[in-house]
Parts: sequence; C-alpha cells; structure tokens
Amino acid sequence: MPENEPWGYSLYIPHDLRAVTVSRRTLRLILTMHGLIGLVDVAELLAAELVSNAVRHAKGPAGLRVRWSPPGTPRIGAWDADPEPPQPPGPFAAEDESEGGRGLALVRACADVWGWQPLARDGSRGKYVWCELGAA
Repeated sequence: MPENEPWGYSLYIPHDLRAVTVSRRTLRLILTMHGLIGLVDVAELLAAELVSNAVRHAKGPAGLRVRWSPPGTPRIGAWDADPEPPQPPGPFAAEDESEGGRGLALVRACADVWGWQPLARDGSRGKYVWCELGAA
C-alpha cells in the first residue's frame, strides 16, 4: 500500500534512445518501492511513450518526472527543450502497423488524464507532457 506522504523523483536523461529503457526500469523500481506495483505495466508503457517522444522530437537533454500525492494519483511526465506543443493524438487503431504516431494516442487511451504545459527557465524554453493514473 502506498504511503500517506507525497513524494517525487526526477531523472535527467541524455538525448539518446537508450534513455527510454533506463527510464522504464527506473520507474518500475520507484513504483515497486512505493507499493504501487499494480500500476507498473501501464506506467512503463506511458513513460516509454512520453520519454521516446521527448528524445525523438527534441534536441538536447530531457527528463522523466514521477510524483505521487495522497489520496493516490501518480503523475508521470517527460520534459524536453522543444517549445512546440505535442501533436494532438489521433484515433488509435490496434491494427495500425506503422512505427510512429501512436504515442500520444496510447497515452490518451491508457491514462485517466493527460496534458502538457510550456516551460521556461534561464532563457530556455521547452515543454512538459504528463499523464495521471488512477490509484492501484
């Protein structure tokens, strides 16, 4: 069972597709250690989509953030240095065999809610794309 105190983690990742695997494994460990094992599979899928979008579509470093606040809504997000908003997800079709364009459609289909917000820090601009999952 998750604790009653809020917590959060940030993982800074290089502009490298291998960061997707590192992010998934880190998220699995975080959720397991906090008693949220029931969310691991869906959370890993969503984090992989968010991080891979950050690495593929932006130049420079990115990051994974995960936080939890009572009564129990985990938020998973990825930030990157590209200020352009994410493309709205289209309808998701399981029979679609294309390799791209499904990320945010999967996020929309599997998360309770998702969104994005622009970021600005020290003259740099970027964005944060996030999703929330219902409590386990």
